[in-house]
Amino acid sequence: MSDSLQNRLFEQLDALVLIDSHSHINPNSPASTSLADLLGYHYYTELAHSSGMPRLSIEEAGISPREKVGRLFEHLGKIDNTVQWSWFEELSRELFGFEGDRIDQSNWESLYELADAKMNQENWDSDVLKKSNVAQVFLTNDFDDTLEGFDTQVYIPCLRTDDLVFHLSQPKVQARLQSSSGLQLSTLATLKQALDVLFVRFKKRGARACAISLPPWFSPKAYTDDCRTAQIALDDVMRSGLDASESNKKVISEWVFWKIAELADAHRLPFDLMIGVNRRVYPNGVYQGQDLYDSRVSLIQYAELFNAFPNLPFPISVLASVTNQELVDYAWIFPNVLTHGHWWYSNTPNYIRHDLRGRLEAIPRNKQLGYYSDAYKLEFILPKFRMYKRILAGVLAADFCIERCWSEERAVALGKQILRGNVEQVFSM
Repeated sequence: MSDSLQNRLFEQLDALVLIDSHSHINPNSPASTSLADLLGYHYYTELAHSSGMPRLSIEEAGISPREKVGRLFEHLGKIDNTVQWSWFEELSRELFGFEGDRIDQSNWESLYELADAKMNQENWDSDVLKKSNVAQVFLTNDFDDTLEGFDTQVYIPCLRTDDLVFHLSQPKVQARLQSSSGLQLSTLATLKQALDVLFVRFKKRGARACAISLPPWFSPKAYTDDCRTAQIALDDVMRSGLDASESNKKVISEWVFWKIAELADAHRLPFDLMIGVNRRVYPNGVYQGQDLYDSRVSLIQYAELFNAFPNLPFPISVLASVTNQELVDYAWIFPNVLTHGHWWYSNTPNYIRHDLRGRLEAIPRNKQLGYYSDAYKLEFILPKFRMYKRILAGVLAADFCIERCWSEERAVALGKQILRGNVEQVFSM
């Protein structure tokens, strides 16, 4: 394959202004304030910990940002082979103006000063978005987020529903829902009404999706609004809180999830499903470095859901590449199932390339949402999307331009549709 062909395709894709369809950005503090914000990203802390750095050295209370960065650099040389480190090097060059061959213990302090100077510039967040060629960023908003204090034309609200589905037995979650909805959760009818209040508020503030992260064991189940079993479960959960029976917690999780799907359908909000994460597999790990996938998950668990809501788009992310073929096949058959990005442990070039090829070969082009950053700070959008665009350009060059004799123009049009066109269409931007 000609490197120049791949490079030409990449340059055209890289010029496209993008919409990042899933992130964890805080819109009231979207960019980093120090290098510690960047190296505190869980990829770096968990890799440093995995390579031998004690967790308490990373998470010791009261250490300054500079001290934290200095400690991390005692171990980060062990991860310079990883793609995650390449993200940090690329953003350091592109955003901070770093010019060295490598970043290590010998020069991290000069980079710290470069980054500090940039981050203290006025409108740094806007500059990062511009350099990243990104116009809009989808958020991950708690259900009781006020959705105030930020530009919803740039930072797009998304209703995150995990707490509602899996943690309603917690008194704090109950109090938050009652406060944000203005309703007492005494009956299934008032609970559904409270959920609807959230959807109405999010829609008014420009929300384009709702989303949830799902464990491998969860299987959606249909319930009627007035199901007696579900009312008994709600009574137990509201009365006993965390001491409610596990069976009743499970029933109320299933009931709430199904009602959220109904409301997403009624309010025309695509329902992002991120499937397969087991929480706290490694409880001694660093913050956000404790969760892993479970290959026992199957999308057959969601077949009833997909059949029940034929007009509701389900952009689906799977945690590991081992589930990708099943996702491809469900998107092949179900009109409402779409592939969405390359999530977490499948977000490395080897798995992206494999999974992308499988998707491009088998799924209608209008059903593929190519990539999202999943970033916590704006600076990571640029290198993560660049990684994907390089891989996409390579696959388009080899599998379409060379193997199928597509023109460059035709291949670029497919790439642009996957990168942005489908995001606009699915989320009605």
